[in-house]
Amino acid sequence: MRITTTILETREQIREWKKAGCTIGLVPTMGFLHEGHGSLIERCRRENDKVVVSVFVNPTQFGPNEDLEDYPRDFAHDTALCESLGADLIFHPEPEEMYHDACAYVNIHTLSENLCGKTRPVHFQGVCTVVSKLFHIVEPDTAYFGQKDAQQLAIIKKMVEDLNFDIRIVGCPIVREKDGLAKSSRNTYLNKEERKAALCLYRAIQQGQKVIAKGCSSDMVVQQMEKIICEELLARIDYISVTDAITLQPVEQVERDVLVAMAVYIGKTRLIDNFSYEVMP
Repeated sequence: MRITTTILETREQIREWKKAGCTIGLVPTMGFLHEGHGSLIERCRRENDKVVVSVFVNPTQFGPNEDLEDYPRDFAHDTALCESLGADLIFHPEPEEMYHDACAYVNIHTLSENLCGKTRPVHFQGVCTVVSKLFHIVEPDTAYFGQKDAQQLAIIKKMVEDLNFDIRIVGCPIVREKDGLAKSSRNTYLNKEERKAALCLYRAIQQGQKVIAKGCSSDMVVQQMEKIICEELLARIDYISVTDAITLQPVEQVERDVLVAMAVYIGKTRLIDNFSYEVMP
């Protein structure tokens, strides 16, 4: 496995692989890898000749007073995990390598304006910009993203469609702890009491999945989930919302495929989770 830190050396390796006719898969990450990232790398390994994992804590997707400086990092662990799963290259640039007095950004309107976009207004512009840059640098045939970040996945798919990237986007299922908490690098922020409290998110997901049905009101689903979250004293709801699965716009009734998404603060740590509901014809 090779580690590159510059765009130039990464492109040189990519050109060599493409000249040899290799298919290339990309797994974009911010590092501090866990089993959720591992599942993306494993699928990428199965479906491509070459596997590229980017490890880059992208500063442009963090707003003021967010956790850029505190975001967990462990590149030695990331390297060991990538190598054990058969990755061929880790692209690990510094911010100065990726951004040079940047004046150009990528932003997908509408899809980025609700859910997480309401309280993190610069986040998805930063995500789209860095992912676009990675797509240009790595030129993958396929890129892999986790469904836990459902809004991000929908936005990336729309960006690829609108900007004519010749890249297949694959969403991979949420990976959970044994007790149901969705895997997240930010779980490490939780102390023992908060970690126990965070299970209210999964209990709310289970309740939402239990009560949702074709034709039911979105408010009913949200209220059922809110009730469970509000029973936990350490929890504070950012949002719980039922949206169209494609447009991410709120719906009043479940008449077509929907995404049920939420963000909840456990203490000072903001966690997200979601589930999808498909309306059978």
